[in-house]
Formats: sequence, C-alpha cells, structure tokens
Amino acid sequence: MAAAFWILAVGSVAAGVAVFVVDSMARATFALLASLLAVGVAFLLIDLEYLGVLIILMMVMEMLIMAVFMIMYMMNPAGLMPMKMVHNNRGALIISGSVFVLLAAGILLTSWPRRRGEPPADPTHELGLAIMGQKMLVMMVIGVAILATMISTVVLTTHRGRYDRYGEDLKRRRPLDPGPGSEVAKGPVPPAAEHHAGHGSCGSPDPREDSR
Repeated sequence: MAAAFWILAVGSVAAGVAVFVVDSMARATFALLASLLAVGVAFLLIDLEYLGVLIILMMVMEMLIMAVFMIMYMMNPAGLMPMKMVHNNRGALIISGSVFVLLAAGILLTSWPRRRGEPPADPTHELGLAIMGQKMLVMMVIGVAILATMISTVVLTTHRGRYDRYGEDLKRRRPLDPGPGSEVAKGPVPPAAEHHAGHGSCGSPDPREDSR
C-alpha cells in the first residue's frame, strides 16, 4: 500500500506539472483531471472512502463540463491548437514558490493535537453531520437544482453549434442562422444550393447570394 501511495503521489505531482507544460487548453484540462484522480485514489488507499469518491466524482464531472464548453466556445477546435498556457512566468514562480514554502512550514511547525477517544463506527455519517448539521436536506435539494441547471445549460447551448452554422468543414462563408431571410427561416436548403455553398471555387454562382 505504501508503494501504491507514493506512486499515486508522484503521478499526481507530475500531472499537475503537465498542466503548465502542455500547449493546449484541452490537454491541460485532462492533465489536471489525471492529477486529481490520483489524489482521489490516494484518499481511498488511506481509508477515506467518502472523500476519495467525492473528489473523483466531482473532478470527473467538472473537467468534462469544462471540456464541453471549450469545444462549444473556443475559437480553435476543441482547444487543441497550440497556445501559450502560462503568462508572467517570473511572477508566477515567485508567488507559487512562496505559497509552497508557507504551506510546508505550516505543516512542519504546527503543533497538531493528538487524537483523543476512538474513531466512530461510521466516519462518513459523522463527517456529514459535522459539515452539514441540520442543513443536509437543503444541500441535497440545492445539489439537484445545480445539476438540473447544468444539464439545461448544455442542452440549450448545444442546440445549434458552429458545425450547424458553418457546415461540417467550417467553410461556409455566411452562417446558417435563424432569422428573417435566412436559409433556416426559408426551410431546407436545396441540394444544388448546398453544393454551391460548400465549394467556394465552384464556377457557378451561389443561388442564395441573390437573396442577400
């Protein structure tokens, strides 16, 4: 178990470093997901099942939602195009190094209290009561409401994506947007018109250009 714990610890740190080394938002997202999954499994190894499962479930959902929004809204496809992922390197190194030294000093120099008594029979139940108290039902309702909001947001925003508006090859010169005089408002586009729209070098004029 000790060997597995240290492997997960090193893997988590390595994946965390990869977040700042890779050259795209999508790769950074999944590197962060790998780092946090390793942390969650490490929690499971030290018998903190509730916190381990909570970390894994939360991070998987959070990173997947982030990836979905990147695919929908980023200018480059799915955030995979190379881009500079770090800014103000010197300032970032100074701040992160100082925070690390401070946290490490706090861990080593703090006089931690010794455990008194015996651990409860059901640590998960006692932890939930300690954190939530009498507000457990409220938090459960809020959790379901947040989940419903996220699902509704994804459904509404993905109704028409950029591939619907600009074609499968993203080469359509004008987006296919619903509105007065647009192709969507007029109904399905005839096959001949779609042929001309997808071939900018085609010698024949686009019959839809006259309506614009």
